[in-house]
Amino acid sequence: MFRTARITRKTKETDIDVTITLDSLDESQVASGVPFFDHMLLSMARHGRFCIRLSCSGDTSIDDHHTVEDVGICIGKTIKKALGTGKGISRFGTAIIPMDDALAMAAIDISGRSYFNYKGEPLRGYISQYSEELTVEFFRSFTVNAGINLHLELMHGSNRHHIHEALFKAAAHALYRAMSLDDFLKSTVLSEKGTIT
Repeated sequence: MFRTARITRKTKETDIDVTITLDSLDESQVASGVPFFDHMLLSMARHGRFCIRLSCSGDTSIDDHHTVEDVGICIGKTIKKALGTGKGISRFGTAIIPMDDALAMAAIDISGRSYFNYKGEPLRGYISQYSEELTVEFFRSFTVNAGINLHLELMHGSNRHHIHEALFKAAAHALYRAMSLDDFLKSTVLSEKGTIT
């Protein structure tokens, strides 16, 4: 099964084009205009085993917030579109990921219902020019638009770069497991309701 989708979204704040192909280790290309965020998205794609081609022109001269939030919207919508009805997917995924001093946990349910919870120390500083709080904003907008349930926890960490990388990698590994096709399920949806859309 070839699972891929493309979304374009243009507002007064951002102009985004994103294509995602699941089950792929092809090299991703990300140009959001926010360098540290690009680094995190490339890591997320690699560890989530999907290829992302993303370009974004945003009002970063004002702030990076609109860009990061809107990219989350588009990535969420694109993954949801690529998953289609969700037939055959494992639906649930968990991961605990160490990144040197940092340790993060993620648990995902591709349920069709959005819920996001972050637990851990507040992310309030800066990495270069990247506002750390934007990581939570990204995952919130991604979760809502993907129609998934995501619990993300920073268990501990001191290096700011490692903290964010652990969070993105944990989400990626949990997402990969949840999106993976289960041969036992075949064309069945893992839900008593018969649908996750």
